[in-house]
Amino acid sequence: MNDVARVTTGEVRMSYVHLFKPYAFQPGQEEKYSVTVLVPKTDTETMGRINAAVEAARQRGIQDKWSGVLPPVCPVPVYDGDGVRPSDGMPFGPECKGHWVFTASAKTDYPPQVVDSQGNPIINQSEVYSGMYGRVNVSFFPYMFGGKKGIGCGLGPVMKTRDGEPLGGGAPSAAEAFGLIQQPGGYAQPVAYGQPGGYMQPAAYGQPEGYPSAGAQPGAGPAGVNPITGLPL
Repeated sequence: MNDVARVTTGEVRMSYVHLFKPYAFQPGQEEKYSVTVLVPKTDTETMGRINAAVEAARQRGIQDKWSGVLPPVCPVPVYDGDGVRPSDGMPFGPECKGHWVFTASAKTDYPPQVVDSQGNPIINQSEVYSGMYGRVNVSFFPYMFGGKKGIGCGLGPVMKTRDGEPLGGGAPSAAEAFGLIQQPGGYAQPVAYGQPGGYMQPAAYGQPEGYPSAGAQPGAGPAGVNPITGLPL
């Protein structure tokens, strides 16, 4: 049976990715698997299906949840990334510009399947991160909880299609962290401390600070470093 309220997106970008471990955005909230989905506004086909799914969820709510009446205020979880966040009125992040934005989530009893572009399960969790691109299966549903009524978004399987620039200031690479210099065939050691662009090697035990290491020639500077360029020999 075709469920109009369930949609598999075209290629989207993903943010706030919590697909392997449940997460609560605020203390005391229920932990859930979740991902924020950024749908390009150019993808009118996906948004057409999302709008149809939201409308199907509204009609289901009128019939099953809301005693035959559409609430005068019925929040929908899809927002304009060029506008402001409903939570605090501040603009969405720059990655949301030119996109429609919504968050899908699943309870801890229903962890989402996460696969690569060939449909193979992704085992290495580091391959899944905020900023990657993929496709997401979501379902829209009506809710009535704590006196509030509206439309929610459930999270189904997720497919990663390709890498993207990480969002949220991910950890640097080893080369960036340790100042390694890329050369044909690999990386050179970092420039020595005290030389242009680098760090001097620690003084040998029992020697004055900055004293040349054993084997260094007088006036040559720290051992193993070109005194002109400051690069390792």
